Amino acid sequence: MSKIQPRTLSGFMELLPAPQQQMEHIMAILRETYSLYGFTPLDTPLIEASEVLLAKGGGETEKQIYRFQKGDSDLSLRFDLTVPLAKYVALHYGELAFPFRRYQIGKVYRGERAQRGRFREFYQADIDIIGDGKLDISNEAEIPAIIYQTFSRLGLKHFCIRVNNRKILNGFYEMLGLSEKAGDIMRTVDKLDKIGPEKVKDLLVSEEIGVSEENAGEILRFIAITGDNTAVLSALEQYRGKCETFDQGLDELGTVVKYLAAFGVPQDHFAVDLTIARGLDYYTGTVYETTMLNHPEIGSVCSGGRYDNLAEYYTDKQLPGVGISIGLTRLFYVLNEQKMLNDQMNTAPADVLILPMTEDLTPAVALATRLRAAGVRTQLYGEQKKFKAKMNYADKIGVPYVVFLGEDEISQNLVACKDMVTGEQTKLSFEDTLQRIQEGLKEKNQGAVILD
Repeated sequence: MSKIQPRTLSGFMELLPAPQQQMEHIMAILRETYSLYGFTPLDTPLIEASEVLLAKGGGETEKQIYRFQKGDSDLSLRFDLTVPLAKYVALHYGELAFPFRRYQIGKVYRGERAQRGRFREFYQADIDIIGDGKLDISNEAEIPAIIYQTFSRLGLKHFCIRVNNRKILNGFYEMLGLSEKAGDIMRTVDKLDKIGPEKVKDLLVSEEIGVSEENAGEILRFIAITGDNTAVLSALEQYRGKCETFDQGLDELGTVVKYLAAFGVPQDHFAVDLTIARGLDYYTGTVYETTMLNHPEIGSVCSGGRYDNLAEYYTDKQLPGVGISIGLTRLFYVLNEQKMLNDQMNTAPADVLILPMTEDLTPAVALATRLRAAGVRTQLYGEQKKFKAKMNYADKIGVPYVVFLGEDEISQNLVACKDMVTGEQTKLSFEDTLQRIQEGLKEKNQGAVILD
């Protein structure tokens, strides 16, 4: 019988055990940090009715979605975690307490062209705070604090959370009489880092966009306002009083910046950046993008913002919210490519491997049970193989400690234990061996998963 060639589909990530442990460690830190801020975990179905997922419909979404028929049902794989959240909140509105704070780490699917660092199946890690009718501005200030804590705990040091407010942008273009062109202008301004101000100006005054030379110059002067956060806010004050929308956005941005220090975000980790726009017809208030300063080529690793009505396609209830999303699979891929993942961290599936040296495995089973009861991840190797093969297995899985249990150890009520990193071997009582292992693991498990 001919064999089928095993393969993984293009655009799908499949990790070996050690990097999978690194990915799991990152997810664990995300869960711990999100929980620290009072977010509840949520898990929505991978498959939804197509009419639910495509309520907004149109554009690239319908082109990229994985859609299929099962009997009479028209079904689709979720393409993000926001639309399922909107459905969930609308469906369970009467059972939820607001503001509703949830986090979700889950796979999403997009049938786009697979390329380097872009995936068809990938993990997103999202948090959102949903209000009932209203949502206080303090929530918009807390989000950067969560971003800061999350990336700091992962081990990143050189990153910046760039903050803006869409009302400031919309108000500014309204002042210039360019509200109808605002979308095209913001998309063009978004290219500033890639093509520079002169080429941005050329695009703005082109027939396609049609901005006057005078207004193009004003736009470039506006987005060129830089400096520390106090200086930028002070410079924006010169535009106050000309547009109500702008004034509201400036007040909101000032409040967010004021609260950030109280939330524990250092000044050098966030910056007011007037070039940040985010989703043109979705975000309505504060917007965020987080970049790694030493790797600007990576782009934003965490982004999001404030929106007015999460579930408008499912309910008449006004449900404003604020949230962020981390493209976790892409981030992991890039970190691995940049050699930023800590390959010294313990990625073994167990802390201790017990190698029985007797035919009767009962003493080894009992020892494994005692170690597990003490919280030590323990694997029992019961295969009847030569000693060299057993040690090769220990080396291959990278286990920190190997315990040998032979007739001598059993009769003397001792445990022979080898540190696989230092090579040091001891023969001690169970209590002393356990203490040695626990202290050693505490030392071995220090250090962040990401090296920055």
